[in-house]
Amino acid sequence: MRILVIAPHNDDEVLGVGGTMAKFAKMGYEVYVCEITSSPIPEKVDNIQKEALKAHNILGVKETIFLGLPVVGLKETPSADINSKILEVVDRIKPNIAFIPHKGDMHIDHGEVARSSMVALRPVNNPQLKAIYAYETLSETEWNTPSIDNAFIPNVWIDISNTIDIKLQAMECYQSQLKEFPNPRSLKAIRALAEFRGSTVCVNSAESFMLLRGKL
Repeated sequence: MRILVIAPHNDDEVLGVGGTMAKFAKMGYEVYVCEITSSPIPEKVDNIQKEALKAHNILGVKETIFLGLPVVGLKETPSADINSKILEVVDRIKPNIAFIPHKGDMHIDHGEVARSSMVALRPVNNPQLKAIYAYETLSETEWNTPSIDNAFIPNVWIDISNTIDIKLQAMECYQSQLKEFPNPRSLKAIRALAEFRGSTVCVNSAESFMLLRGKL
């Protein structure tokens, strides 16, 4: 089983899918992460990519792909360019399950990546694909203007009670992004969300997702 997590920015994948990635890796699944954007400052790129690789090693990720598209610049980047780069990754990995950002997140890059991901993951080109899930990203999903179109309404919960500590350990690698509570990008807030989502389905910790497309 091949899992592909598509992240607009470094650390989105850990915030949204970290516990699930660790759980799937422990089950013997191949986990891939595609990070779409990079900072225009070379020193920052080098540092955060090192943080990402260290975090992904903890989670059991098989391969990390950095596309290097401009951060906060996807709106000005031709959609065809974004689509083609993500499509190249999808065509090579041929995922069975894909996780993409929620289209209603605050950061405009998240919406652009969500749309391009759905193009790359079209069923006509991906007969092997069983499911596409949208994940939530602390400080993005919950901060956008409240509306029906922006709402994150989870309908799938994955029990990460045995991997929440691995998720937090991975997030600690992102020292350039980690903040102190009550900032949502803090270890305490990440654990609190996992416990809240877990309580919805009566487990200790969970990550929640929106099933966008599923095939049995």
